[in-house]
Amino acid sequence: MTATVSGDFELTMDELRVVARYVAETAQEVLPVFEDANPGDARPRAALDAAWEFVNDARRTKLQRVTSLDAHRAAKEAATEASRLAARAAGDAASAAYLHPIAKAHQVGHILRAAASAARIAEIDAGDDPEAGNKAIERARQRATPVLIDVLGRYPLAPAGKDRVAQLMTALDASLRVSR
Repeated sequence: MTATVSGDFELTMDELRVVARYVAETAQEVLPVFEDANPGDARPRAALDAAWEFVNDARRTKLQRVTSLDAHRAAKEAATEASRLAARAAGDAASAAYLHPIAKAHQVGHILRAAASAARIAEIDAGDDPEAGNKAIERARQRATPVLIDVLGRYPLAPAGKDRVAQLMTALDASLRVSR
């Protein structure tokens, strides 16, 4: 029997690992954006490493919480939008181990915000071309497993937002729920 966490519904550790893997894969792709801009700051790398430890069957511990917070601090200190988003994605990967099973829309951000951030980074890299973001969202949709989509479906829709990352996250959320 797999350990579960309970709230408004249950999440198993295996399901949390699926979510953490999805977020970590995304963060892994964009971490070089942060590291190139901030070569002396290892906080996002540490968060991503902590996420991979959990994904690879280690227990979730204080390590994921602490490194997640550190990566988010690094994001606040980053000089560019792209490097901020990359650091935040790494922090999200570590915090995915502690996704809460409560039916609140903001929890969807813990599942999909890293992919939306990666899509925004793709737009920035393409001279603010929204088509690059749309293509990245489609790749993120294709990477989503049935388990990830099932977990996502337990939560309300992603909260609407005005910034581009929120818009991309809403688009990804909608596309994943349609494919269910």
